[in-house]
Amino acid sequence: MKVSELMNKNVISISPDESTSLAARLLYRHNIGSLPVCSSEGKLRGIVTDRDIVLRCVAAESDPEHTPVREIMSRSPVSAAPDDDVRLAADIMAAHQIRRLPVTSDGKLVGMLSLGDIAKTNSCNMEASRALSEISMNIKKR
Repeated sequence: MKVSELMNKNVISISPDESTSLAARLLYRHNIGSLPVCSSEGKLRGIVTDRDIVLRCVAAESDPEHTPVREIMSRSPVSAAPDDDVRLAADIMAAHQIRRLPVTSDGKLVGMLSLGDIAKTNSCNMEASRALSEISMNIKKR
């Protein structure tokens, strides 16, 4: 099964120049845990998570209203291609300890794939379970 068959094509993203407070509001409003950070041309530049906001902005005592996303985002995010096999995507998620994977084509964001998306299909249940297990085990070690 290809990533394009399971990915969410309606992705909420943010510009690197937007404020961290806007990123937090978008995460809250859409009940999501991460936002792809994209240039005006749609090129994936990074990812910002709720954890990034807390640790790199709030805990650092920076003002979220005046801190641009580019200062707290994780740079050089891993991604998958729409034609990649879902099993490969699950392996990438497990190896990088992430639950959501941007999907890019020629560097442009075209979707997001989550462990939940993978888990919904019976043919990939084991891959999703294994990836989640590996992610969870590595989190406990921290």
